[in-house]
Order: sequence, then structure tokens, then C-alpha cells
Amino acid sequence: MKVLVIDDDPNITEMVKVNLELDGITVISASNGKDGVELAKSQNPDLILMDWMLPKMSGIDAVKLLRGDPSVMNIPIFMLTARSQVNDIDMAFQAGADNYITKPFNPVKLAELLQNKLNKINR
Repeated sequence: MKVLVIDDDPNITEMVKVNLELDGITVISASNGKDGVELAKSQNPDLILMDWMLPKMSGIDAVKLLRGDPSVMNIPIFMLTARSQVNDIDMAFQAGADNYITKPFNPVKLAELLQNKLNKINR
């Protein structure tokens, strides 16, 4: 199983990577929205973990692009962001996000949440 982490904070990316790799999950990453969209298309991950506030392209715009592309439109996308206002959450779901997690977060709980989703996908 493969997860794409799109976040411009290398500490967040590394924390997620370490916890997922403990579960045997391959992690690939991008530090901006534009590269993240391209990686999603070329690597076809099982799940995408996307920050909102990214350089070159926001996470919301990236979600919209991915949802409009038939080759990657069905990949689950979990937002992982510091934005926690109700209208932000609504906007993310309207764009096509499947889940919304706010920072700060518990990395072990996040890994469990992602593992549960991946297990359901790969049944």
C-alpha cells in the first residue's frame, strides 16, 4: 500500500512517514500542491494526505484537480491542516475531500485512521 503525503512542513511529512512505515506502508511525498498532483497521477497512491496551505497550488485547488481527473478521481483524500473553521471544513468536503483532520494531531491515531481506511480499500 502506498500513501502520498503533500505537505510543505518536512517535520509533519517525516512524522507521518515514520508512523506509516512502521505499519509497512510505502510513503511518497511532495512539498507543494503542483508536484503533489503530478505525483498522484504518476504514482497512483492508495490514499492522499493533503495539507491546505501549500506553495504553488493550494490543497483545495489540488483536490479539485484530482477529482476532475478520471485516472485519479477515486483515490481517497484526507485533508491534514491547521484550518479548523466550520466553513473551511465544508469547503474541503465540497471540493471532494473524504476526511478532514486538524493540526496539531496525534501521529499514532492518524496512522491508525489511515490504516483502517487502507484496509477497507484493499479488501
